Amino acid sequence: MRIFELAKELNISSKDLLAKLRAMGIEAPNHMSALADEQIAQVREAVGGKPAKPEAAPEKPAAAPEQPEPAPPATPEPEKVEPPAENVYIVKGPIIVKEFADVLKLKPNQLIAELMMMNIFAAINATIDFKVAQKVGEKHGVKVEQEKAAPPPPPPPPPPSKKKEKKEEEEAKGGEELRPPVVTFLGHVDHGKTSLLDYIRKSSVVDGEDGGITQHIGAYMVEHMDRPITFLDTPGHAAFTAMRARGANLTDIAVLVIAGDDGVMPQTREAIQHAQAAEVAIIVAINKSDLPGSNPDRVKQQLQEMGLTPEDWGGDIICCPVSAHTGQGMDHLLEMILLQADMLELKANPRQSARGFVIEARLEPGMGPTATFLVSDGTLKVGDAVVCGSTWGRVKALMNDKGHKVRTAGPAAPVKVMGLTSVPDAGSEFIACASDREARSIAESRQEQNRMENLTAPQRASLDNLFSQISENAQQTLNLVLKADVKGSVEAIEQMLQGIKSDKVSLNLVLTGVGNITENDILLATASNAIVVGFHVSAEGGAKAAAKRSGVEIRLYSVIYELFDQIKEAMTGMLEPEFKQRVIGRAEVRQVFSLSKRGKVAGCMVTDGRATSRAKVRVLRKNDVVFEGSLASLKRFQNDAAEVREGQDCGIRLDNFSDYQEGDTLEFYEIDKIAQAL
Repeated sequence: MRIFELAKELNISSKDLLAKLRAMGIEAPNHMSALADEQIAQVREAVGGKPAKPEAAPEKPAAAPEQPEPAPPATPEPEKVEPPAENVYIVKGPIIVKEFADVLKLKPNQLIAELMMMNIFAAINATIDFKVAQKVGEKHGVKVEQEKAAPPPPPPPPPPSKKKEKKEEEEAKGGEELRPPVVTFLGHVDHGKTSLLDYIRKSSVVDGEDGGITQHIGAYMVEHMDRPITFLDTPGHAAFTAMRARGANLTDIAVLVIAGDDGVMPQTREAIQHAQAAEVAIIVAINKSDLPGSNPDRVKQQLQEMGLTPEDWGGDIICCPVSAHTGQGMDHLLEMILLQADMLELKANPRQSARGFVIEARLEPGMGPTATFLVSDGTLKVGDAVVCGSTWGRVKALMNDKGHKVRTAGPAAPVKVMGLTSVPDAGSEFIACASDREARSIAESRQEQNRMENLTAPQRASLDNLFSQISENAQQTLNLVLKADVKGSVEAIEQMLQGIKSDKVSLNLVLTGVGNITENDILLATASNAIVVGFHVSAEGGAKAAAKRSGVEIRLYSVIYELFDQIKEAMTGMLEPEFKQRVIGRAEVRQVFSLSKRGKVAGCMVTDGRATSRAKVRVLRKNDVVFEGSLASLKRFQNDAAEVREGQDCGIRLDNFSDYQEGDTLEFYEIDKIAQAL
């Protein structure tokens, strides 16, 4: 028996039990350690009568069903009964001048006159700002208030209190069952996350990844020791921070993959922060342990410095040396994952309506909008009406991670769903509804709520944003139309491009979307003078023809590094180069010669640097510039010279200037073209 199992039996924490064991002289490094039968008997005798407590505990939930039943009708009613006072105007949408005048019991022209006194010019059917309406309402004894946003009648995500009550009822009825753990592989790029998962799945995903890096979140279900485990593989590249964070928030156990020859890297630290913020259990897989340069102790030391103490160093973080190439340590890693899942006691009720999260979503040719759902509770069935965010649909087909069609998907199962009306946002929550009508009404109410929020928050002209507009107009702007195969990639690329900081060139994403590049995208790019960028998508035939006609550039990418570098190069290329003068020499006019046909020639001595025939020249007389131009000729004795060095005589004739005087200084300079940086 392991320590955590004995602690559960004795109804004490694993940490307290470890302390008692040390006091009794029994060595145990962590809660995963196994105890002999003699030690178990010794501990039971020392702890005393505490084993009886777990048996008495079930008596309390037996009375629980009687209390939650009357509670739900008592709580919601007082919240809804809030009749507004007579002098209170509740704003439910945009405030229109004509309607607001009726509320104030004024004629529209009277209200318009008052607004003009406040330097606000509005027509009878125009909308006015909420704060302005508040000021006008105060003058007339009417209090203007914003309508409190309430959830739609059948609230999709129930409030925490109701959720707890529901779970208590289910536990009392014995509806909850143990579910498979959801495990996320996190870590730095090229540390072997996908390769480890390939070995577990006995597949070869990494061969199909562009550039050898994972650019989507993959969800897979495997079996070990006749127990299912759901794995999420997240990208490790810095551009996929948001996707990696989403992976950590959907998981029960985070496996940090660290290359033994590379150690803890920046994205590894970031992954640790995401896992700690999500409060999930952490297991460390030290990969590439078969390589000669692998140093697991150095990795453990780096983890210790970050506050993650390995179990063999007296901490509670399990570290498993593994190799994706040879399979070394993989069974031990899977065993530790299952042990950690046993400790967490993960439960769900497969007999209730399904709910969960959208892992990834895309627009697929021949299938329409599809999404990968991770069911967190309940069972999702073909024919269920679902709503996620402002999208709804009826499940037409379910496909598991192996591409096989299935009829149902239980807790912790990842499935691809077909039948949605549009592409949902990755990371949004989904719920199964009783009917299509209910799902549609919830989705439409959310769409209406989003639309009203946009309407009730108009962008008003102010001194600050006028100055910002002026400064933006002074900048160069690169307009982009971005299309990608999945929503997660759009988010990641958008976040990555926003990280390009420049005061000289701004980046404007005119449109971001999922799916192939269409003719409408080209028309939008033509109107906004934008470049069309596609990631893991192709351009349709009509789009290619339209782009050729209108001269719109289409750039297609399959590796995010190339996309980032070329967009940055395009932004840099928009900057005009800077021109800088560099003085290369000076010459003094010693004598002026007059030639009958060619005008005057200055006999000079080069006093500093050099004079060249291609250089620009300025004539200085008593430190004042009297001429600036180019040379007509530079001669050394009777011959043309390309260059005359310091201490040498020369004859100089300038273009369109002949008013030389003895003592004038000729300054020679070149203009360097310097490319600007962002």
